[in-house]
Amino acid sequence: PQPIEAAEEALPLPPEPPRFVEGPEADRCFGLLRTDPDAALAFAAAWERQGGGEGAQHCAALALLASGEVAQAALRLEQLGAGSRAGHAARAAVFAQAAQAWVMAGDAHRAFAATTLALTLTPDDVELLIDRAAALGTMGRYGEAVADLDRALATDPQRPDALVFRAAAWRHMDRAEPARRDIERALALDPDNAEALLERGILRQLAGDTEGARMDWERAIEIAPNSTTADLAFQNLALNEAGPPGR
Repeated sequence: PQPIEAAEEALPLPPEPPRFVEGPEADRCFGLLRTDPDAALAFAAAWERQGGGEGAQHCAALALLASGEVAQAALRLEQLGAGSRAGHAARAAVFAQAAQAWVMAGDAHRAFAATTLALTLTPDDVELLIDRAAALGTMGRYGEAVADLDRALATDPQRPDALVFRAAAWRHMDRAEPARRDIERALALDPDNAEALLERGILRQLAGDTEGARMDWERAIEIAPNSTTADLAFQNLALNEAGPPGR
């Protein structure tokens, strides 16, 4: 069997983008988001009835996200981004939040679409390029993922996460040499990057270096013991113990 794939961590409530409005209502609503999402949703509804507009709509969408209504939140965030009269940066940030909500909902196609809308507003945003590459990778569109990661790394070469994603994309395209180059660059920048160690272990296992793979996976578990990355490393170690991989 092939090693288990690297996976995205579950996303927490995303950071607030630029607010559409300032003032005590905004402070109150956004303050409630992380402590009491239901109260934030009720406050946002009352605020909108009193003319809260886009600020109230944004807080309501994030309250839905925080309470686990991720698909509904994503739809509301998309509608807000599409209809808003705010500047490009604020609208792009809302589309980016919609994309993160679609990732949480397990819908890579909708995440890709929302991120693409954000990139039409802020085309050189490194975070957005990495997010869209992750969605493309989930959809199996590895060549396009590499193109987005090339753009991200041209702007900011010091991004281990972009290098790890690109290494995984190269691996899926059976391009072992550029995959190895990217993963070594990532580990040079961040030697304790658990995702990079997970990926290097996969590359080593595929190259027949069972012992090197085991060391990388054990190190990844040691660095990030209670993570999805550790779970995948455990699974890969179990497969490694079961015998040589079959094609």
